[in-house]
Amino acid sequence: TKQVSQKTVDRAILRFIVQGLQSFSLVEKPSFQDLIVELQLSSAVMSLTTVRPKIDSATSKMKERLKNEMKKVPYIATTTDCWTARRRSFIGVTAHWLDPCSFERRSAALACRQLRGSHTFDALAAVLTDIHAEYEISLKVVKTLTDNGSNFVKAFRVFGQQDENNNEELVAEGTVEEEEEVGEDCNASDGEEEVEFMDVEAILEEDDGLQYQLQKHHRCACHLLHLVSTVVVDRANKTEAYKKLSRSAFSKCPALWNKASRSPQNAELIEELCKLQLVQPNSTRWNSSFMAVELVVRIIRDQGEGSVRTVCAALNVPMYSLADIAFLGEYVTTMSPVAKSLNILQGEVNVQMGWLLPTITTLTTKLEKSRLSLRFCKPLVDALLEGLRKRFESMMSEPELIAAAILVPRFKTSWTSNDTVLQLGKENVFFVCLFFQKPLHPTMILCSCLLTE
Repeated sequence: TKQVSQKTVDRAILRFIVQGLQSFSLVEKPSFQDLIVELQLSSAVMSLTTVRPKIDSATSKMKERLKNEMKKVPYIATTTDCWTARRRSFIGVTAHWLDPCSFERRSAALACRQLRGSHTFDALAAVLTDIHAEYEISLKVVKTLTDNGSNFVKAFRVFGQQDENNNEELVAEGTVEEEEEVGEDCNASDGEEEVEFMDVEAILEEDDGLQYQLQKHHRCACHLLHLVSTVVVDRANKTEAYKKLSRSAFSKCPALWNKASRSPQNAELIEELCKLQLVQPNSTRWNSSFMAVELVVRIIRDQGEGSVRTVCAALNVPMYSLADIAFLGEYVTTMSPVAKSLNILQGEVNVQMGWLLPTITTLTTKLEKSRLSLRFCKPLVDALLEGLRKRFESMMSEPELIAAAILVPRFKTSWTSNDTVLQLGKENVFFVCLFFQKPLHPTMILCSCLLTE
């Protein structure tokens, strides 16, 4: 038997507890102690009072290593989200950067903290500012990605850096105010000056936006696409024929899903007759609802309408009519490109920011082409196209995003035929190269060559 030191055994135990999300009290269980002793007769299991300080010490060392690694990086992007679990609220923050030597992507979890009190915009801004300061990356963060929650949006609107291209309304308002002030000054009498008394306490307490410092904000494209697929598509119900068909078809699906999920016997019956198991959709994830509907349509296509009718009769749920079946089939065909786009943008390994615009552009093109052959879902396509235009229009003209798409060898300039858009991206790439005035990495040289092809 290979002998290892006590220090090695302690490290292995700590790694098992941390990576396996085990309770610290695991070390006090006789069965676990017996396991360690059986594997290494000369070893001992540390006590509970020893585990806690050792994990705290390992955490501090890990943070120091992470801080030292990020000190070498000039630019960092962060993502954040907050959620509730077991009547407690939490906020998580991750950091992402490119290795300056290998250009490989690096990621790290910076924090997972409990949030107490209301999730107001200033509370979120305070936590984010504190986490960025803790890791000494406040001046390195170029953008922070969040969902579209109003508290996050307001936090970055009040405390974050604003893009110059998005300040047209503010500039216009400022111009009007200046004109009014000039007019008042011109009409002022030459007599005694009017004295205006101000509440000093109110001025000191007034929030000037400098209390917390956040960087530029980027809204999660997956969350935007989720909103388009759920909230925006409801506008298709303004068309009476579509509203009648969709409500008839979709009202019968939950009854079948509920029957299948609440009884093992019902689930076995469905699997026996349909050769597939139905899934219960998650109310907070549209793609899970799409997958549930897609399974029903797949059963009808593979096993025939009779199998579903037999199941509905056996479970005593409403039958699907021929119109319902035809509508659900067309709905799945229409929404399949949306589901695929969501899956692409949700990728964690091989997807970069450069995939965003080509994915949305391709999705828009597919929806426009599919509209011509649709019988029931034309209002759905119209609502989707309008939602995509409204939610992503500003991103489609953002030079950084265009340049990111051009620099992906898979796309280059083939994802759009709009010369104005491509020119914006090319100018951004060359501007960055000139601004830094540094020898280009071979990857950047290759990408620059691709622009001229």
